[in-house]
Order: sequence, then structure tokens, then C-alpha cells
Amino acid sequence: MGESMESRHVDTGLGRLRLRLAGSGPALMFWPSLLMDGGMWQAQAAHFSDRYRVILVDSPGHGASQALTRLFSFEECARAIVEILDALGIDRAHFVGNSWGGMIGGTFAATYPARVGVAILMNCTASACGWRQKLEYFLLTRILWRAGRVPGFMVGQAVDAFIGPTSARERPQVGEAIRAAVGRANARSVYWAIRSVVPARPDQHGLMARIRTPVLVVAGEEDRTFPVAETAAMARSIPGAEFTVMKRTAHLAGLECPAEVNTLIDDFLARHHLG
Repeated sequence: MGESMESRHVDTGLGRLRLRLAGSGPALMFWPSLLMDGGMWQAQAAHFSDRYRVILVDSPGHGASQALTRLFSFEECARAIVEILDALGIDRAHFVGNSWGGMIGGTFAATYPARVGVAILMNCTASACGWRQKLEYFLLTRILWRAGRVPGFMVGQAVDAFIGPTSARERPQVGEAIRAAVGRANARSVYWAIRSVVPARPDQHGLMARIRTPVLVVAGEEDRTFPVAETAAMARSIPGAEFTVMKRTAHLAGLECPAEVNTLIDDFLARHHLG
């Protein structure tokens, strides 16, 4: 599927973003986790492109998108989604996001209700970053900036943060995919993304209360980055949101358990009678 997808770049307020496009029908956009690119959704593209216009986004500063040179806000990310839709001539899209993608998917749904169908927000939080994590990431990003590349120990830390015991034991391809994506990352670019998404992350619980679109929030039972209780708190702040916990799954559900994630998305769309 990845080989047959059309590659396109779109200018946004956060730089020139690379999209991978396939299929036709209602628009279904996927935004990945920090440190990953749109390729983490290849299994979803293969599954949905026979019925949907699938849009895989290389998020700002990642993959083949333009490098970042400054901090950004979640509101700017939501605006970038709108700019992508406008460039593609799309009025409304269903949105699936993981981690960073899930957070700004909530921002998008709350801020631009007329542009979103349903939203599936995975492995994410509406909470601000805690002081301990702020200190940890301050030190990590200083090392990243000075190194000018992603050091090997940081690649290992990303794998440890993103996969749980089940994937470590039974799904070696997941760890390999994470290592490859993080190893390709532009260190100076992801420096700005990490600072924006982690230490500078706002509390969004109040904003989430404005969402009126159908929302499914998904947590991974083995997620070391955002524990189930934290993701559940996000779901409770969204009126009418559904919440589910995926067993034997950690932080990158779509990559770890693609068939289960595809079924969740299919079922949620079907139950809300949305094509």
C-alpha cells in the first residue's frame, strides 16, 4: 500500500507538510505520534482505502515534512489540519490520531466542529505535563540539540516508552519500526516538536468539554507513556465520548495491533451511520 500511495506536499502555518493519499470516498485522516511519521498507519491505509480517501500526515518536523525551527501551539496544529483539508478540497474529515495526534485531534474537534465527522483519539492525554517530566525532557532536549542527531540511547528510550511487554516479547517488528523511524528523525527539528508537545503541553480538559462530535478514546493497557487512568480522564471530559482499553497493547496501538484498531474504527463509524 505504501508504494501505491500518492505523495503530496501542502503548505501550512507549520511548514510544508507531506501527505500520503489513497482511495476515494469520505475523508479519513491519520496523524501519528511524536517521533513517528505517517508510515505508522500503513496497515490502516491498506484496510480503509477501498472505501475512504485516506490521508496519512507526516506531522510538522517529521518524516518528509519541512523541518521545524520554532515552538508551536496545539491550536496551530488544529489549524494545519484545516489547511490540509482546504488544500485537498475537503469540507469534512473523520480524524484518527495517536498520542500527539490524539491530543490535537481533540483540539481540532473542539475548535472546528463543522470540519470533523467522528474522532478516534488513541493513547493520548488532555493533561498538562507534570514537573518531573518537564525536567526530564528539558535535559533530553538539550542533549538532542547539542548532539545534532538522535543519540542511540534516545532511540532505545523511545522504544522502551512506546512498546509494552507483549510487543517486546511477541512483536519484534514493532520495535524495529520504532527504531527505524526515530533513527531517521531530524534531531534539530524534533527538538522543537518535543518541547512543544511535552513540556509546553496545555491542559485541555476544559476545551474538550466543547466537543460535540462523536468521539472514541482508546487507551493501551500497557501504555507506559500515558497510563489508562490519564487517558480515561480525557474521555470523561468529552461529552458523550466512548472509552475503551485495548489489552496487550501499549502506546502505538495502530502499529502494534492493526487488525484490532481497524475493527474499532470500522465499528465506531458504522454505529454512528457515517461513511
